[in-house]
Amino acid sequence: MMLGKQHRASFVVAVAVAFTSYAAVAQQAPPEPMSFFVTSVGLGDGANLGGLAGADAHCQELATAAGRGDSTWRAYLSTQGPNAVNARDRIGNGPWYASGGRRRAAMDVASLHGDTLELAQVGNALGKVISMTEKGDRVNGVGDTPNQHDMLTGSQTNGRAYTDGMDHTCSNWTNNGTGSAQLGHSDKQGGNNGSWNSSHPSRGCGQADLVATGGAGLFYCFATN
Repeated sequence: MMLGKQHRASFVVAVAVAFTSYAAVAQQAPPEPMSFFVTSVGLGDGANLGGLAGADAHCQELATAAGRGDSTWRAYLSTQGPNAVNARDRIGNGPWYASGGRRRAAMDVASLHGDTLELAQVGNALGKVISMTEKGDRVNGVGDTPNQHDMLTGSQTNGRAYTDGMDHTCSNWTNNGTGSAQLGHSDKQGGNNGSWNSSHPSRGCGQADLVATGGAGLFYCFATN
């Protein structure tokens, strides 16, 4: 009878050791490479980003400086008009990870945008802790001075371009004067339930307009591969 107890005790110890070893290995697993970030700086000319090409180049430049230039980076921006582009169609398939590689922003395009009722109820992981810059810094949001949580997107909540004939992209990201750009909130706080990609329009397209609205001309960047 005593021998049986000893065997059981040995088994319990062995299981505990195995579990501890597994946990240690899991903790030591290398982080995923960064594949999502908020630009640490804008281009300084309001919503005039030089079009999609200029915005993409800015994402690529910042990613390269952060050691992630081996991937192809795209700005999360929609355009309007006859050749309209949907932001959701530019960013690859996912999954995407924030700086540090242990915090997943979203598994795929559908979960990022809540394409189904179930996914919408779950929501994505974006917010102040996840939507960091390529340097791993948090972006000022509600309660911070200055608040810079407004992200240029030009998009509806589903990640698609507007088709109502109004300007939501500051002339497809080439205008720093009159007009408007649709903005999301990187901290998911504020108006329209703090939508990360479509909360409200900007007051105008100039740098001062974006700052006055609550931003700095920043936008999201995603690795497509």
